[in-house]
Amino acid sequence: MERRTFLRNASIAAIASGSALKSATASAPAHPIARRRLGSTGEELSIIGFGGIVVMNETSSESSSIVAEAVDRGINYFDVAPSYGDAQERLGPALAPYRNKCFLACKTEGRTKDASRKQLEESLRLLKTDHLDLYQFHALTKMTELDTVLGPGGAMETMEAARKEGKIRFIGFSVHSAETALAAMDRYHFDTILFPLNWVLVTQAGFGPQILEKAQEKKMGILALKSMAKTVWPADQKTHSAPKCWYQPAAFPHEASLGLRWTLSHPITAAIPPGDERYFRLAMDVAQNYKPLDANEEQTLLAGGKGVEPIFHLGNDV
Repeated sequence: MERRTFLRNASIAAIASGSALKSATASAPAHPIARRRLGSTGEELSIIGFGGIVVMNETSSESSSIVAEAVDRGINYFDVAPSYGDAQERLGPALAPYRNKCFLACKTEGRTKDASRKQLEESLRLLKTDHLDLYQFHALTKMTELDTVLGPGGAMETMEAARKEGKIRFIGFSVHSAETALAAMDRYHFDTILFPLNWVLVTQAGFGPQILEKAQEKKMGILALKSMAKTVWPADQKTHSAPKCWYQPAAFPHEASLGLRWTLSHPITAAIPPGDERYFRLAMDVAQNYKPLDANEEQTLLAGGKGVEPIFHLGNDV
């Protein structure tokens, strides 16, 4: 299923099932989540980011509760997008009390100057802020989209103008294609990249190392998606235990914990865990007590990925 279609369906499913976040129960951690430098930006972000899907379809009080818990546990990096249902409407008010000490990233699916400007202004309104710390081209996957974005009348004109206006600080992109990622980094000096990096993708598809290497060469801020992902859902599985995940996540909790630690052991700034509440809270627990995998743990994790169908492949153009 195409990811954007999945998110729309997930919005309906989550509401129908009465999905709700639990009340925050964690007290202030003895060891807040560590931070790492974001490329050449001078910023330092928590090694775990808060993905906006966590608050999609939740009540205002539930959204405020989980955001407060995340901040209390040391998270200062928040990422959202217009395509995440009502996540912007929920995140904006919930984050407002902490906005001056958090790094807020958002995205646009607009590929032209006019379309991206419209989304930018709407995101600023819904998120109740006068600026975004990071504005990203969302799922910049097809080469034709990259051409449009960087061409005359393309969305990059909005990005650069908005930066001069003080409405955004840094420019980045998210991507699901290794080929387009490499081309984008060669054609523009982006501040950040957000891409899938997990053990199944690397070992079963060879997807990720080439992006990581190029981003390091460019001294970019490197942000990771899908650290707790594993494979695709079976085609005949209409319902499942993680309605906010369009992919099948790693087994909860042990395999998912190992997967996240594996991703964090690479030279990235931060990983954004799934929008599913259980996995997000597990990710916060792992981050507060983070240590790299030892040899036995890595062997166990990699063995479990052999022959597994990865969620992306080299040559993806979707």
